Amino acid sequence: MYIPALLLFALFIFYPLVKGVRISFTDWDGYTPTFKWVGWQKYAQIVKDKNIMITFKNTIIYGLGSTLLQNLFGLLYAVFLDQKIRGKGLVRTVVYLPVIISPLIMGYIWYFFFQYDGGAINDIKLFLHLEPTDWLAKGPVAVWIITFVNTYQFMGIAMIIYLAGLQSIPRDYYEAASMDGARWYARFRNVTLPLLMPSITINVVINIIGGLKLFDVIVALTNGGPGYASQSLSTMMYTLYFAKQDAGYAAALGNVMFILIAIVSLSVLKMLRRKEVTM
Repeated sequence: MYIPALLLFALFIFYPLVKGVRISFTDWDGYTPTFKWVGWQKYAQIVKDKNIMITFKNTIIYGLGSTLLQNLFGLLYAVFLDQKIRGKGLVRTVVYLPVIISPLIMGYIWYFFFQYDGGAINDIKLFLHLEPTDWLAKGPVAVWIITFVNTYQFMGIAMIIYLAGLQSIPRDYYEAASMDGARWYARFRNVTLPLLMPSITINVVINIIGGLKLFDVIVALTNGGPGYASQSLSTMMYTLYFAKQDAGYAAALGNVMFILIAIVSLSVLKMLRRKEVTM
């Protein structure tokens, strides 16, 4: 019964991975049938590339920034919706709705808010007799705008997971804590957080992986610009392959990104699993 799944895994996951490792040791341009074996040259090129540190820094911001914000807002929404309030089904739908939209489409939607000419925010500033701002032309600002858009789109997933975790906590624990005189913050710290650790682990790992490989929103909003100011490893790999026709370098960068994501996500997973036991 496992054979069909294993065949699909080998065809679409294992084979491309092995092929990518092989290509990273060549000077292939991605199109011609011939290429030359160059060994570790492409990996050495990563170290020498003056733009790589900007790209690595942006990738870390996308990964850790999105993770922090998605979990913070997702948890706040979940705690809010766990209360007995009217209309919480509507709120849950509104918060989760962006998840079902394509990230590329979501990026284009927000582009019409932040663009310089005709952008909604600048139109409001002009109406108030203020100077318009070219939000996406400033590298650091563009990076955080991209992080915000990614957070806005996917915090609904964190909210649903946290809400499921909150609803699985027996109410008897809260009643016992209240009878002992514990205030709301003491109940949250000593009852909710420890029992919510499995949900936190799932959300943090998923968010880190998604943030570190962020691609679609960046392409829609800035396409990595200006220059390399908002590039991630994913968009830089895309640019190297299709714009610069350097498939070998793109494959080497992709392998480095794979190792980076594996190390970070597995380390965080191990740390949080240990935290589940200690809390």
